Amino acid sequence: MNKDQMKGKLDNLKGRVKEAIGTAGGDKRTEAEGFAERVKGAVQKKYGDAKEAISRHDKQDDTEETRRRIEQEEREEAKDDPIR
Repeated sequence: MNKDQMKGKLDNLKGRVKEAIGTAGGDKRTEAEGFAERVKGAVQKKYGDAKEAISRHDKQDDTEETRRRIEQEEREEAKDDPIR
């Protein structure tokens, strides 16, 4: 879990609490601020999710590229090896 995902979850939780306090106290402004904070948190978490997915994809690509490079080097070494 990256920092954007954590911050998004935290903002979402804080927004839920603030929204509940506003609802219980009849304070529409606090309720609206809580809702806005929840939305902000949800967006930030989605951003963090996307960053993590891209990072996982990049790592997978790097692993695949490394595997291909090693195979290519082994093929070239096999061609150059007079004993084989």
